Amino acid sequence: MSKRFHELIAEASKVVLDKDTEVRLAITCLLAGGHLLIEDMPGVGKTTLVQTLGKLTGLKTQRIQFTIDLLPADVLGSQIFNPQEHKFSFHSGPIFAQLVMADELNRASPRTQSALLQAMEEGEVSVDGMTWELPRPFYVIATQNPHQQTGTFPLPESQLDRFLMSLELNYASKGTEVRILQGEDPRSVVKRMSSLFAEGEFEAAVKNIEKVKLSETVATYIANVLEGSRREGFEGAPLSTRCGISLARAAKAWAFLDDRDYVRPEDVQHVLIPVLGHRLGGNHGIKRGREWAAVLKKATPVPV
Repeated sequence: MSKRFHELIAEASKVVLDKDTEVRLAITCLLAGGHLLIEDMPGVGKTTLVQTLGKLTGLKTQRIQFTIDLLPADVLGSQIFNPQEHKFSFHSGPIFAQLVMADELNRASPRTQSALLQAMEEGEVSVDGMTWELPRPFYVIATQNPHQQTGTFPLPESQLDRFLMSLELNYASKGTEVRILQGEDPRSVVKRMSSLFAEGEFEAAVKNIEKVKLSETVATYIANVLEGSRREGFEGAPLSTRCGISLARAAKAWAFLDDRDYVRPEDVQHVLIPVLGHRLGGNHGIKRGREWAAVLKKATPVPV
């Protein structure tokens, strides 16, 4: 099965150039069953990466452009009166998809941002006292602009914690930009792509992640990382137990991609900064949080 995912990484890397590590981390996040947050400047390939993953995984994908005037009902759906049947019926919103791209999430008001909370945590939405389940699997990949930009509303810590992982793409190198300028428009390439997975195959792989073993030694290593964030003098936000669970799942997914059924401490180290960065940074931003995560990574002894 991991061979299929290496094909996925290879195909995605043909569109999102020079970002092999970021592509693998994004796929690790989906395999771990988590939601992904991508923060960076406009125009560095965030949307292209999400569209590419949607095409190659075959997941039903919807894109929601978040703006200041977007309302929760525009995302979740609403009850509309049907005069022929003399009753209200629910019209589902764009969140009813397997892979939802929440573009520029932090441009929406906090009220609309919070509309995603229940969906991301429980996989269902509630409107007017009634609850509807979302399709399975269900992922949110959100992009956000750096918090210093005008017209943005910082995501609350409770929502940041719902994202299993966060990434920065950064600018392409000069050589890569030359290749991009000479090559075909990536949007045209994405349109021609087709799924690498049969129906239900991706979801089955996600379930296999649970079978990857995590020894007591590695679990203690993760607990030591959490404990380090709670010590007096550490500048980042203290990490929750849920963060530790996310770190363990991401490490399992990373090991799975290496075709192993057990986790090594190195697997934890590979995913530590993407899993911890946005949680530690909070309102200081992902970039600052990643710096604190690097400090925590260096300060925590690695078991041998």
